[in-house]
Amino acid sequence: MLNNINSSHGKCQVSITTSDEADQIIYLLKDVAHWLKENDVDQWGFLAEGGDDEEIKQAIQNQETFSVKRGGEIVATYTLYKEQTAWDRHLWGDLKDEAIYLHRLALIRPEIGSGLGKGLMQWIENYTKGEGIHTLRLDCVENNIKLNSFYMHNGFEKQGTNHAFSLYQKDL
Repeated sequence: MLNNINSSHGKCQVSITTSDEADQIIYLLKDVAHWLKENDVDQWGFLAEGGDDEEIKQAIQNQETFSVKRGGEIVATYTLYKEQTAWDRHLWGDLKDEAIYLHRLALIRPEIGSGLGKGLMQWIENYTKGEGIHTLRLDCVENNIKLNSFYMHNGFEKQGTNHAFSLYQKDL
């Protein structure tokens, strides 16, 4: 699977993450988690401490994690689950409908504001529809104003909050 996404910094390619890229993905995610913590955003603290490493590696092994590269360098990542994780059930309840759950969307800091995030959201929507699924869900901490705004500007509707997390859904 190879797809192109444009940003103001140039063209990027999306592909399923390989096990050889696991350390790079974990590094990127932890870098973002530490940056969030330094900026008083209480999101991904558990990840920053290494708490999600095995789940991340499992998602890579299951081919649920995607790498976004420019010039061979990973500039973004995200994971798409076709079934609820334990975290999703904790926040959303045990839903039996078909949906794809977006987790761990992260861009390297120079890409923020480049249009890459918007391009990724469009790619994820097309992927979701291509899988025959018409509902995309995600969560983020309620007090991360910029991220909440990003999702709303990309057509997601807030479904409520649970445990200080905003729950977003987009029907495609």
